[in-house]
Amino acid sequence: MATHDTTMQALKESGLRLTPQRIMVLTAVRQAKGHVSAAEILEEVKESYPYIDASTVYRTLGVLKEMRLISETDMGRGESKYEWIEQERHHHLICRNCDRVTLLDHKFLENLGTEILDDYGFKADIDHFAIFGLCSDCVN
Repeated sequence: MATHDTTMQALKESGLRLTPQRIMVLTAVRQAKGHVSAAEILEEVKESYPYIDASTVYRTLGVLKEMRLISETDMGRGESKYEWIEQERHHHLICRNCDRVTLLDHKFLENLGTEILDDYGFKADIDHFAIFGLCSDCVN
C-alpha cells in the first residue's frame, strides 16, 4: 500500500493543485472504511471546512478516479460508491432480492481484462465490479 507521501507526490506530479479542500477529500476517501458516497465525503469534509461545495468533491473524485487511486462502483442503490483502490482488489455479488453483498475474490476476474484486450483491443479497468443476481438463499 502506498504511503500518504507517495500519494501526495503522485498528485503533485499530475499537475493537480493541492488545495486544502482537495487534500480533505483525498483524506476522507483514504480513511473511509470501505465504500463511501460523494455525499458522505462532502458531509465529512464540511465538518472541518463548511464552505466546500459538492462540485469540488465530485471534481476531485473524478481526478482521483482518472489517476486510478480510487474506484467508482454502482452498488445498485442509486448512487456511486468510492473506495481507495490500493486495497486488495475485490468485487461484489449483490442480491437483487435481499440486498446481501458478498465479496468476490479478484481471481475470478483477473484474466478478463487480458481477454478483452486480446479480443477487442480494449483496455478495460477491472478494478472493482458489482455483479447483480440472486444469492443462494433467494434462488431456493
